[in-house]
Amino acid sequence: MSDQITRRSFAVAAAGLAAGTTAAAEDKPMTEPKKTPGGPTEAPFERDYTAPKFQPSWKNPQINRLLVQDFVVYAHSDLPMTKKLLEKEPALLNATMDWGAGDWETGLGGASHMGRRDIAAFLLENGARIDLFCAAMLGLVDAVKACLTLQPKLIDAKGPHGFTLHFHAQVGGKESENVLGYLQSIKKVELKPIPFLKKPADPAAKK
Repeated sequence: MSDQITRRSFAVAAAGLAAGTTAAAEDKPMTEPKKTPGGPTEAPFERDYTAPKFQPSWKNPQINRLLVQDFVVYAHSDLPMTKKLLEKEPALLNATMDWGAGDWETGLGGASHMGRRDIAAFLLENGARIDLFCAAMLGLVDAVKACLTLQPKLIDAKGPHGFTLHFHAQVGGKESENVLGYLQSIKKVELKPIPFLKKPADPAAKK
């Protein structure tokens, strides 16, 4: 799991990384043009099957991809900016970002695997679609049990960036210990430390 964190849990450092990149670019001599990071590329595709009879009319424009990206990134760790962007564009609530190779993530998905109960609660209050991973993080053990009773194979389900149900229950902290215990009773896995979780204060340090 530590490999997953290193490779994929970019959200906490996203703003700082962007700022550092900008600062580095500004430090270069003015004669050097600033380099713009490349954006995502859509994979090439041609139908090798019969096209469906129904074709969408595309009457309404899609939400700007960069706006969706920013909303999902902020929803990992920044409640004020999450509120600001949702007020700017309410349709972002259930907007989904594909980080590549079908790694889909909503703002709620980002808040859930970062253990940000406050951001998740705000999004849910506004009508975000709760899922099994969010329920695990929030400690909603009855909801998790109901889903796994319906489909036991969901114990191995993967959320955004490949994070597991166990992981989501783990980042939920004390409030989701009941879910973590339940998941471990079904399938015991090794629980590794999660770098971005706040460590509890050491009582001895206050003496």
